[in-house]
Amino acid sequence: MEGVREPVLDAKSQVTNQLVDFQWKLGMAVSSDSCRSLKYPYVAVMLKVADHSGQIKNKSFEMTIPQFQNFYRQFKEIAAVIETV
Repeated sequence: MEGVREPVLDAKSQVTNQLVDFQWKLGMAVSSDSCRSLKYPYVAVMLKVADHSGQIKNKSFEMTIPQFQNFYRQFKEIAAVIETV
């Protein structure tokens, strides 16, 4: 798409939100209105995020297992970088 850019963060970027809580659970989709048998695993993620004023907001989303594995790997990489700062 023309005109759509990925957000870019660097060391000078200001963080405006803080992760307060991170929970996840593994689930299995077994059926839906349009499909009798799905049988695929997914990960449901629930986040609590505090904005700059301290107000807590809940965010939730679902990911496939490969998406969650990539998400987890990226969090490990971020944690490793943070430990060096």
